[in-house]
Amino acid sequence: MSWNTFGRVFRMTTWGESHGPALGALVDGCPPGLELSEQQIQPFLDARRPGQSKFTTQRQEADRVKILSGTFEGRTTGTPISLMIENTDQRSKDYSEIAAAYRPGHADYAYDAKYGLRDYRGGGRSSARETAARVAAGAVARLVIPEVTITAYVVQIGNDAIDREAMNLDTIGDNPFFCPDSWAAKRWEDLIDQARKDGSSLGAVVECVAEGVPAGWGAPVYAKLDADLAAAMMGINAVKGVEIGDGFGAAALRGEENADPMRPGENGPEFAANHAGGTAGGIATGQPVVCRVAFKPTSSILTPVDSITRDGEATQVRTKGRHDPCVGIRGTPVVAAMMALVLADHKLLHRAQCS
Repeated sequence: MSWNTFGRVFRMTTWGESHGPALGALVDGCPPGLELSEQQIQPFLDARRPGQSKFTTQRQEADRVKILSGTFEGRTTGTPISLMIENTDQRSKDYSEIAAAYRPGHADYAYDAKYGLRDYRGGGRSSARETAARVAAGAVARLVIPEVTITAYVVQIGNDAIDREAMNLDTIGDNPFFCPDSWAAKRWEDLIDQARKDGSSLGAVVECVAEGVPAGWGAPVYAKLDADLAAAMMGINAVKGVEIGDGFGAAALRGEENADPMRPGENGPEFAANHAGGTAGGIATGQPVVCRVAFKPTSSILTPVDSITRDGEATQVRTKGRHDPCVGIRGTPVVAAMMALVLADHKLLHRAQCS
């Protein structure tokens, strides 16, 4: 069966395809009485919206959200919140050449193997277009966790990473890459330009930090906070890896190096490090929750790649149309949205058991 719902108490179900008339999300389990308007959701969608710079897809979508249910007089009612975003700039003819062939690296073959048919127009549900619905739902989730501040930014494109010593989170909005290092942002302009001219694409790493998460959210076994975060991030289109805290880097440390030393503080323990990324035993420690997400290069590229047709014959595929030369850039608001959805769910789970 297909699974289009995420969350346990705070639940999001997304629907729609890349080239359908619309897509959206149904949010259920949201507490009543929270102020909610389309104007509160729109800024998050605007951050993800395509066509804002030459470094992203030139598909022009306004991504205007409509709230169809779940509010009354500007407040949530506790009933399902239906969010809709219309598609207005589809060019299905761009995909006519891949109707009978599979794009290597994309989900074309896997969808065909599962369902016996596929929507080749932009990939249907496998398109990154689906993530607009997640961002809209994530904006609602943020209302449930006002004590938490979530910041996401790109720390690497291709093989070029930021200089951690030069990080300035205030500069994230000053460039088209959500980059906290102005020098790296300048380098990335040429890097992505060259990849696009070559008919290729680049991968990226996005880091996301949630500050203000209270100690205690999470669960020790089958609903670990870090496990749910990993699942949420891996569920984003084009994501191939997730790290919590030091992640794979922790494997190179000795025990005393990897430990997060504690000392008494006025309001609980004070930590000297955060190698664990804000969780221990699947439960939040009160430190910032930190994760990094690796996006693969965009699969739809103009460079010819060997493949097969639906009939099993050898062919080469090059994908025309409008595509992100680095999908991780616009993936940044999606990572932040998934962080919000996980934390909202865990806040409500914690309140249900330990109120």
